[in-house]
Amino acid sequence: MNLDLNGANALVEGLKDAAAKATGVETIVAPPFTLLAAVAEAVKGSRIRCAAQNVHWAESGAFTGECAAASLKELGVDAAIIGHSERRQFFGETDKTVHDRLAAALKVGLLPIVCVGESLDERESQQTWRVLETQLKGALDGFAPVDLSMLVIAYEPVWAIGTGKTASPAQAQEAHLFIRKQVASLYSDALAQGMRILYGGSVKADNIDELMSQPDVDGALVGGASLKVDGFSRIIGFKVPAAN
Repeated sequence: MNLDLNGANALVEGLKDAAAKATGVETIVAPPFTLLAAVAEAVKGSRIRCAAQNVHWAESGAFTGECAAASLKELGVDAAIIGHSERRQFFGETDKTVHDRLAAALKVGLLPIVCVGESLDERESQQTWRVLETQLKGALDGFAPVDLSMLVIAYEPVWAIGTGKTASPAQAQEAHLFIRKQVASLYSDALAQGMRILYGGSVKADNIDELMSQPDVDGALVGGASLKVDGFSRIIGFKVPAAN
């Protein structure tokens, strides 16, 4: 819930050059609902796409404060973040509602970015793998492989969001590999290998290279660092260090 209209437009304009130069990198911005129409219009003709921070599971009805997938598409929105940890923590999001939101997004062709991740208590009590397995199974239950061809998963260790703590590259890689193996066991190796898995948790310009050097880290779900043109441009234009 950041930036006003002028700030959002300035950010997008400032990012266009970095996005245009970032060969092989997809750039998506996810403004608050009040700015979606303006940002969707502002990114037209650029290599930046626009995402919503949430999407409702129903096509219409008495769901005050929510927004239907078709309404987002109508605005020119291309993607939706689903099940972000803050939605789970503050707004009662469950694995079932994540599943239902995912179904709604897929039905209208929104690119779904489904978030999973453990809290500090869960990590310290050795429950990370159980949490990730439960969240993935709940979110993906009942879908066919063809349904999930465009699915993006974001691993966001809750203990690393906005805290300044970042999972080490080795910790990120370990979790991403586990997620990929879970998708393979639920569906197929082919789907798992082709699926993009993003890391989210205090991603910054000064740690993006090392994170992206991990074989199973395919991208980043960027928080506070996405609000500054220079920092986010550096993240978009990351350079993976050459192997020794």
